[in-house]
Amino acid sequence: MSFFGRNRAPRARRSPTPSGGTAPTRKDSGGSPSRSPSPGSQAPKPLYLCSPFADAALVKGNFKTIVMLPKYTDIMEWVAVNIFDFYTNLNEFYGVIAETCTQHTCPTMSGGPLLNYVWTHQGGKQAALPAPTYIDYVMTSIQNLVDDENIFPTKSNQVFHPSFPATVRTVYRQLLRVFAHIYHAHYPQILHLRSEPHFNSLFAHFLAFGREYELLEVRDIKGEPNAPAGVGLLWERWKEKGILES
Repeated sequence: MSFFGRNRAPRARRSPTPSGGTAPTRKDSGGSPSRSPSPGSQAPKPLYLCSPFADAALVKGNFKTIVMLPKYTDIMEWVAVNIFDFYTNLNEFYGVIAETCTQHTCPTMSGGPLLNYVWTHQGGKQAALPAPTYIDYVMTSIQNLVDDENIFPTKSNQVFHPSFPATVRTVYRQLLRVFAHIYHAHYPQILHLRSEPHFNSLFAHFLAFGREYELLEVRDIKGEPNAPAGVGLLWERWKEKGILES
């Protein structure tokens, strides 16, 4: 489903707390991932793919039922509100484990053993950044977007800009990368907090919504054959179990 609605109801403003730091002056354009050289040895199966952790969830059944557009709801408004909620919830999760994500522990923005994401500055210049710096750029830039009334309007007499669908696809891709990094590098901390049902349910909801409204490409979820995103296997597992639609 694509979204090009115009009429909408007013939405209340909420103020999430960004992950910290100063807003970058250059915006991300969702650049291509870089690839780390293969070490030649097979990594052990990550914990988030192991039972019972992979199946821990707060919500049972197929997530499509909670992402469908409610009656009489403008699709632009529905997408905007959900993106805001995904951003806020993921930001809070990252804030809990941020002390373990440092330039020393996470020198690259990794989403899998062979996958490192690069930041694309305005103008097209790419840079490999430590994960905490990359994530701070992501969260700060999204905070700037949701605070911009021209992009995320909150008054009933305002309309969404025609570029809104493209903007939210970029936002979605970047949020996916933060999810991928947390699963790849910090899932033990999620387990230590006994938060895996919460985090898995948030991610499954995020994937279901993204696929329902064409905000995510399959290649974004799975990565490339020679540089796969670790969460791609989790997505496949949840599809097989009927949690997500094929």
